[in-house]
Amino acid sequence: QVQLVESGGGLAQPGGSLRLSCAASGIPFSINRMGWYSQAPGKERELVATISKGGSTNYADSVKGRFTISRDNAKNTVYLQMNNLKPEDTAVYYCNVVSLLTYWGQGTQVTVSS
Repeated sequence: QVQLVESGGGLAQPGGSLRLSCAASGIPFSINRMGWYSQAPGKERELVATISKGGSTNYADSVKGRFTISRDNAKNTVYLQMNNLKPEDTAVYYCNVVSLLTYWGQGTQVTVSS
């Protein structure tokens, strides 16, 4: 049974930090790309950051210089370090794992507010 278990969301003040984690298990084939997407109320889901099996990264322009994606291949886990958070970062964040199929986590809420 495939499971993507996300953690680390919550409430942060503007300028604060949060770290998201997503642990994947039960995926029957090698994992290629892992990533994070966000969906704010009334908006479509959009890419935040991705990381390849070899460590190549890709970021949305809005988070470059503030967010860092990383992964631990031995643990099938992807992380998103979110620094200098802004109110516009408020959204549900979804973990994404690409193998032969694509898998999504259940989402974790990130709220940035004073």
